[in-house]
Amino acid sequence: MARDIWFILPPGFMLLDFSGPAEALRIATEFGADFHLHYAAVNEVVRCSLGLPLGGMAPLPSQLADDSLVIIPGAANSAAAYAMPEARQVVRWLGCQLQPGRHQLATICSAALLAGEAGFLSGRNCTTHHTLLERLQALDGSARVQGNRVFVQDGPVLTSAGITAGIDLALHLISQLASPAVARDVAREMVVYFRRSAHDPQLSPWLSHRNHLHPAVHKVQDLIATAPQQDWSLEALAGQVHVSPRHLSRLFREHAGVSVHAYHLLLRAAVAQQWRVAGLSKEKAALAAGFSSARQWQRVQQLADLS
Repeated sequence: MARDIWFILPPGFMLLDFSGPAEALRIATEFGADFHLHYAAVNEVVRCSLGLPLGGMAPLPSQLADDSLVIIPGAANSAAAYAMPEARQVVRWLGCQLQPGRHQLATICSAALLAGEAGFLSGRNCTTHHTLLERLQALDGSARVQGNRVFVQDGPVLTSAGITAGIDLALHLISQLASPAVARDVAREMVVYFRRSAHDPQLSPWLSHRNHLHPAVHKVQDLIATAPQQDWSLEALAGQVHVSPRHLSRLFREHAGVSVHAYHLLLRAAVAQQWRVAGLSKEKAALAAGFSSARQWQRVQQLADLS
């Protein structure tokens, strides 16, 4: 499904807050995502935090199509930047044009303050740059501001921490709006990885254990992901990447943090769950995913819950 994505640039916006997520979303279109990117500001020319002017900006849209996503990068020296008339106009525009029931809003770094001023964080879980957490809480006492988070999603509103966290947020959005496979391909193309802590949202099984840069391990993961139901042997996988089975096992544990077998079972369980949601019985879903029985699938799920 086609998706309009609007980047709304406030005065003094941080270039990396904008360019990182924008490039991630653009690259996603090369892997099949149907995104239409638009760039708007109060004025046709807006200066970034580096002082460089960016021209050719569209005006703030007078109407947003249903399911549009609005992304606002943060600004350097936000106290001064957000006091400017252009920033005040962005806040008014948000309040008038954005409807949480029809649109999504994503903010990067200090832009959460603009969302808060427009009333979109009231009663919601949210985050921002670690130096601005207290300021965001003071702005809206009902907002549930969370520290030490890469990003937070609460319904149609997403907020992220500082600067490069915008790329993590963009990958999360790509996973939701396109597919986890597209998000994985974009992450690899950009040579980035998913940064998570115990308090962060759970990764899709298709994205888990990908926070490394080893090409042979990624290739093996790609092979397994193309056909999790297949009985991949360690010898066959090792042959595909021209290493010994023993060396592949060592590499996989070192870089992916899990054994090849455990990773294979993780993806099989994800496939079985997808078949279950699609309407198959538990037994048929398990067999379609490559398990010998529903009981084997259940044992794998139980072990995953204990880990």
